[in-house]
Amino acid sequence: MIGKVAGMSSGKEQDIMGIYVNPGNAAFEMARFSDIYVDKSMLISRVNAAYRTEKRFLCVSRPRRFGKSMAANMLSAYYSCGCDSENLFSGLKISKDKQYKKHLNKHSVIRLDIQKFLFRKSHTDIFIDKIQELVISELRKEFGDCFEENQYGLPGVLEQIYAQTGRGFIFIVDEWDCVFRIAKERRDIQKEYLDFLRGLFKGQDYVELAYMTGILPIKKYGEHSAINIFKEFSVLNPGRLASDFGFTEEEVRKLCETYGTDFEEARKWYDGYLMEGIHIYNPMAVTELIESGDFQSYWTGTETYEALKVYIDLNFDGLKEAVLTMLGNARCKVNTRKFQNDMTTFQNRDDILTLLVHLGYLTCDREAGEVFIPNLEIAQEFLNAADSPGWNGLIQAVRRSEKLLESTWNLNAEAVAEGIAAVHNETAAMLRYNDENSLSCTVLIAYYSAKVYYMNPIMEFPSGKGFADIVYLPKRNTDRPALLVELKWNRSAEAAVSQIKDREYAVWLEGYTGDILLIGISYDDKKGHTCIIEKHIKK
Repeated sequence: MIGKVAGMSSGKEQDIMGIYVNPGNAAFEMARFSDIYVDKSMLISRVNAAYRTEKRFLCVSRPRRFGKSMAANMLSAYYSCGCDSENLFSGLKISKDKQYKKHLNKHSVIRLDIQKFLFRKSHTDIFIDKIQELVISELRKEFGDCFEENQYGLPGVLEQIYAQTGRGFIFIVDEWDCVFRIAKERRDIQKEYLDFLRGLFKGQDYVELAYMTGILPIKKYGEHSAINIFKEFSVLNPGRLASDFGFTEEEVRKLCETYGTDFEEARKWYDGYLMEGIHIYNPMAVTELIESGDFQSYWTGTETYEALKVYIDLNFDGLKEAVLTMLGNARCKVNTRKFQNDMTTFQNRDDILTLLVHLGYLTCDREAGEVFIPNLEIAQEFLNAADSPGWNGLIQAVRRSEKLLESTWNLNAEAVAEGIAAVHNETAAMLRYNDENSLSCTVLIAYYSAKVYYMNPIMEFPSGKGFADIVYLPKRNTDRPALLVELKWNRSAEAAVSQIKDREYAVWLEGYTGDILLIGISYDDKKGHTCIIEKHIKK
């Protein structure tokens, strides 16, 4: 016999509220009535569309602090028959949806936060058994003696309940990938956990809907996933859920208007994550900004911050050059397809860069196949992580940047050459300094401060007769000259400027108002760094 209690707000009968089986709505209630709340309830409509279909297995992976747990709490509050949540959803967007009432508090929900079973490393050997023990205990209270426990564990119990009562279950699993982050080296436990999930979900008629969240996509073994029934919505493939996690630009603009915060400054600090062409902001950072009024990084001290320090120190060919390039506001090519969705299986720098995308330290332009640092907040975290052995000289190089930029505006070519040479010396241990690509990394770091006045540098800028190496275009309402930079290795700076003129690179920039500076930078094994700066005379 299933127990009943009165609903909190409407008086209708509800099943007994549990911790894991038919949980209450207190967690979502706290978020819903917080001072800062952004309505993401239309996620429910998109999840409802998968109910009892072949597409009923959903896995959402996003970086920390992107609203995954809040969304899981919201879905649990919506579906669980252990509570009455009508008052919580009143006035939200979902309340106007045609299917809203169909599923509101009508389902048996099993809600799991895997992290709560793994708050100590010593729990890795017992957490699967503990999950089954605690859930089965609550199922016993809910469904009485209609099942027997056997060697098939929780899946066997749920099969019996479904056969006896006809009642299926909605599964909401938060931090599904916790074991891959806490027990990185325990392949035996990881495989056992994936086998448990496969047994729980695959081919089971009692599953009405399964919704999982985590930082990492589902783990692969070789080319194949161990749980290939799930449709994944990751940062690399967010699909129709792109705007449901994190704050959109419109949402941030409204918050800034409401609380009197400078939106343009907020965009500079926290914008930059691209998902299906939508600009997404980290909601934790924006919320902290609104509450404190301070523009700063709010990531320091998180698990992923520690990971950043570890991963950028790994000795993969070209990794440090990639980090330096991105710190200089440029982009790096990446192949994300071979990443194995864990934090230990790395074959090359692309695997590290792809992991950093999932952790939120990089963002990816999928069409271009490029990754880059999204904003000032994350750039600051890279600099914090790089302020350590192995990156000696980087902070000094960045500090030189403002002075070098001023020397460029003042057409002081000698000072620019000296500044580039100093940055080269400070970053030499991190670069294979033997070609124009390495020189390009040095120049990008040397002009680090350009991000305040210029848009992200355009590498290989196309013109009618070739490609200019680096172009800096001023931001709107910024009274600064455009910078057109040509690099030469073991050739003269004069040759660089001559190429700019002969191929008429600057002509393609004349549509931009303001001055254009032609900058030739060369490195010669004997002469070192030289520079020529000229002001372009428009025809």
